[in-house]
Amino acid sequence: QVQLVESGGGLVQTGGSLRLSCAASARAFSAFAMAWFRQAPGKEREFVATITWRGNTYYQDSVKGRFTISRDNAKNTVFLQMNSLKAEDTAVYHCAGSGRITSRAFTGVDEYEYWGQGTQVTVSS
Repeated sequence: QVQLVESGGGLVQTGGSLRLSCAASARAFSAFAMAWFRQAPGKEREFVATITWRGNTYYQDSVKGRFTISRDNAKNTVFLQMNSLKAEDTAVYHCAGSGRITSRAFTGVDEYEYWGQGTQVTVSS
């Protein structure tokens, strides 16, 4: 059973930065595709960023140039560095993982088998 635990959320002012972390219990973490999704109140969960097992990264258009996803396979951890935060970035951020080996990026909710409980990010204007 793979467990994902997020940390690093909080309250920040517009234009500020936060760094989210997701610690995974997966034994073959380096082979996992990892991603961040977010869900704002009353909205569906949406894709934010993903990093493949090869280290290729993909982002939702609204966060390109502001967010950076990265991974440290030695520590079984994936990160999301968020800069220039906006009020519309306010949401619960979830870490997701998939053990399926593929060269393409997964951006759909249904493509990930494992999910964390989420961490709240609130951006005040």
